[in-house]
Amino acid sequence: MSRSSCSPDSLSSVSHDLPSDADAGSALSWALGLLAGAEVDTPRLDAELLLCHALGWTRASLYAHPERLLSKEENERLRRLIMRRVQREPLAYLTKRKEFYGLEFLVDRRVLIPRPETELLVELAVARLRAMLPAMLRARLRTDPAPIVADVGTGCGAIAVSVAIQIPTAKVYALDVSPEALEVARVNCQRHGMMRHGMTRHGMTRHGVAGRVELLRGDLLEPLGERVDLVLANLPYIARSEFATLQPEIVEYEPRVALDGGQDGMDGIRCLLEQASEHLAPGASIMLEIGSDQGAVGRVLADRFFPNARIEVHPDYAGHDRVLEIDTAVSTGG
Repeated sequence: MSRSSCSPDSLSSVSHDLPSDADAGSALSWALGLLAGAEVDTPRLDAELLLCHALGWTRASLYAHPERLLSKEENERLRRLIMRRVQREPLAYLTKRKEFYGLEFLVDRRVLIPRPETELLVELAVARLRAMLPAMLRARLRTDPAPIVADVGTGCGAIAVSVAIQIPTAKVYALDVSPEALEVARVNCQRHGMMRHGMTRHGMTRHGVAGRVELLRGDLLEPLGERVDLVLANLPYIARSEFATLQPEIVEYEPRVALDGGQDGMDGIRCLLEQASEHLAPGASIMLEIGSDQGAVGRVLADRFFPNARIEVHPDYAGHDRVLEIDTAVSTGG
């Protein structure tokens, strides 16, 4: 899919269609028309969110006060945002935020935008870690039975932070080869690092990741200084032949290093599995996000490096292959 045929020059005249005395309702209609014309997938939602971002409003405020006039600064801010979205720059890069697993993360062009399907990886990881804790205590494998997790290719840190918040005893290493990505991850660790308070029916709860997520720069698992109980990774898995079919938001804006999985899409996963055994604690597991049709080849790769492990492919909610799990604690007797 190619970029919209609208060029910046042709759009410059369209931008004047938003009157200087526009109110919120007419500004929304203007933005919706431009985004629909540019074939943006969700034009109304994007128009609403960008208008709210320009005004510093919630969507409820937008619909409660459509008659509110935009200031000169708000008008220009909205115009710039819409022009960039018409050129298919991702919404998350324009607002510099993305929700993932109920948390908000800073994102920009230094990192891949977290996807909803990756939340399955976190769900499975949290369940696995919760199951590990009683066994660690019973076996007295450690005086402090805190599970150790490695999030490989952490990007903005969404997986690492989400797991650390869900499992307060966990120590999480967030690894990435990109120093720019680690800068974004550091901000997100700081954002979620302070103790947070909230009321539940059981009383006060606290969570935070301060001191429990350690950022490491390097190639895949190489920077690790100790063995880990769980390896998580959302590595590049798009085959090079598929790039021509992707939306412009992906191929023209998101970092190629976070997308390109080589000829078959499995280069990074193959290298990680080759490294993994020397970095795993006894009974450790590996969970990898994969492409929607990569379950079979993923099983073959996993069996090559871990022939006695239990290997399972978990589908996402759409029924597509999504997470490859390798459980070394369970022998298949092969």
